[in-house]
Amino acid sequence: MSSPHFDEMSSSANGGCRDAYKIFKNWLKDAPPALLEGRREEAELLFRKVGITFAVYGDNEGEERLIPFDIVPRIIAAVEWAKLSRGLEQRVRALNMFLKDIYGQQEILRAGIVPEDLVYQNPYYRPQMSGIDLPGGVHVQVAGIDIVRTDDQDFYVLEDNLRTPSGVSYMLEGREIMMRLFPDLVAQQRILPIDNYANELLNTLKSMAPNGTKADPTVVVLTPGQYNSAYYEHSFLADRLGVRLVEGRDLMVRDDIVYMRTTQGPQRVDVIYSRIDDDFLDPLMFRPDSALGAPGLIGSMRAGNVAICNAPGTGVADDKAIYSYIPDVVKFYLGEEPILKNVPTWRCREDEGLAYVIDRLDELVVKEVHGSGGYGMLVGPHATREAREDFRKRILAKPANYIAQPTLSLSTCPVLANGGLEPRHVDLRPFVLTGTQGIRIVPGGLTRVALKPGSLVVNSSQGGGTKDTWVLSE
Repeated sequence: MSSPHFDEMSSSANGGCRDAYKIFKNWLKDAPPALLEGRREEAELLFRKVGITFAVYGDNEGEERLIPFDIVPRIIAAVEWAKLSRGLEQRVRALNMFLKDIYGQQEILRAGIVPEDLVYQNPYYRPQMSGIDLPGGVHVQVAGIDIVRTDDQDFYVLEDNLRTPSGVSYMLEGREIMMRLFPDLVAQQRILPIDNYANELLNTLKSMAPNGTKADPTVVVLTPGQYNSAYYEHSFLADRLGVRLVEGRDLMVRDDIVYMRTTQGPQRVDVIYSRIDDDFLDPLMFRPDSALGAPGLIGSMRAGNVAICNAPGTGVADDKAIYSYIPDVVKFYLGEEPILKNVPTWRCREDEGLAYVIDRLDELVVKEVHGSGGYGMLVGPHATREAREDFRKRILAKPANYIAQPTLSLSTCPVLANGGLEPRHVDLRPFVLTGTQGIRIVPGGLTRVALKPGSLVVNSSQGGGTKDTWVLSE
């Protein structure tokens, strides 16, 4: 198995196996191909039995698909994780300070660090949140930060997911399946556990409960319903947290207090873990035609009677145009150099950036600033002449809607394919939890893998799959 890119398993100073993978490689020598193929089939059956699926909108009306799972783990050394976790904590702390500021004193806007129009004209900016004092100043309780590794072996932040980051169910289920299918291999490793994620999440959510609520706050998970692409995860998390999974019709607001309907009568709700887009959360404040949320939720939040996690309006900070300013945001609030670097980014809203991008469409990755899921993007080197010309016209028509980045040489990780191991490109989404008691990061995250040979798109909706991520202890 060889790859022109940095390979997580085999790239090292002497060209041999990297230290983190040595135990795995030795185990692999004694594992017959039939064993691996048999375990791969077992994993698929387990995922199908458990019902780990996702829906792809626009494809056969949201057909449910089984998410592909690769049984070769992605392994991260302790020293690598130490830097990653420090950088993640620093970044998420700065992002929360940014959100508190733009909905409060707006010092960063007055200082000219971030252009005002990128905030005020952002489709995810919610002026209804202005002046709301959240416990601990925390707007983002759950962040999913997408990390990539390149040929220089360093980690870069590719994207900040702050609205309703998904994928944690795949992370937890993937670990359980690996422990079930490969107990001997797992026993040989010093893998840090992730099974405490549900407890950490619940403690984080409860810490956000408004002052004066009962000692054991009532938490619910709010879902748009069974037709949402991430509904499996919503029900999975509610079950793991031991809380009720509710839809908007299950909630009501009286005198600025939120209640859920139960067979024993109305029960007060203190914390809502919302998996609904802001637009649909409260028809009195946002889209009046929404039937997914409940009228009065924002009023109750403003009155200090309920916490909504993540807070509405956090999408401003995961906008791809704002992303390019985050290193400056870190410096502004913390007075520190960013531990994790951004990917170099050209802003088409600026004349110099626009000219650079238009001249190099065949070299760059161009993204819509509000896009997600691998949609609305052009991978220049892999695109047809017609696709590049179409994007050129789109960019020139609305330059502010686009940013561009170099075509990254993403690291690869081995996957089981065609009866053997083959390299495929990967990224990593660690989950960062922030409450009034501090920041918690379970060691690892969701490794997403582009299962198509040569593909750089790891999103499940675009043919990607997942891997278990092992972080080794010292």
